[in-house]
Amino acid sequence: MKQMAALLALLAPWWAGTMAAPPSTNAISTNRVLMIDPSSMPVAAGKATLTIGALVRANGVYTGGYRINVSPYFYKNEKGKLNIVVSDDSMAKISGGKVAAITGTATTSGPGGKTRHIDATATPANNDRGKLKLWFMSGDRKMIFEPAYHFAEKQTPATLARTNMNSNLKRRLPISHREALETADQRPITP
Repeated sequence: MKQMAALLALLAPWWAGTMAAPPSTNAISTNRVLMIDPSSMPVAAGKATLTIGALVRANGVYTGGYRINVSPYFYKNEKGKLNIVVSDDSMAKISGGKVAAITGTATTSGPGGKTRHIDATATPANNDRGKLKLWFMSGDRKMIFEPAYHFAEKQTPATLARTNMNSNLKRRLPISHREALETADQRPITP
């Protein structure tokens, strides 16, 4: 009986830890990236398509690359760096399902890169995805894009190993029965 009481006393802290409330889903994860779907808008006799790469958050700013392709006016294409400021308060609003206003800048690459101000509104559908309304001025024209967004796991060595996407971490797959028979048929017979 004393042994049972001692065992229960030792297991009590572990049991309390496992029965504690799960971690908050509203916490700001540093292991997630912001993915924004490509979107288009009409321009005179053509269209402009905005494509944004994976955005990584550091110090309240999501940073990544962007590209705007203007068809058929290829000479108006541009690419560069995008910085979207999403404060902890804005992240908490978005995680709570509330609309949040955010701002940022886009800086074109190359010598003499121009920086333009960007405004956006994030409308979450749930904790992981939603819609953006993103607008900025290009010359005297207001450019408005309305892409969907979602959060994804940042690709770290640990996640690459789990998904086996890193070629350095791929394991050799066992050969099939047919391949084993073909290999056996090609071996020289030794007496």
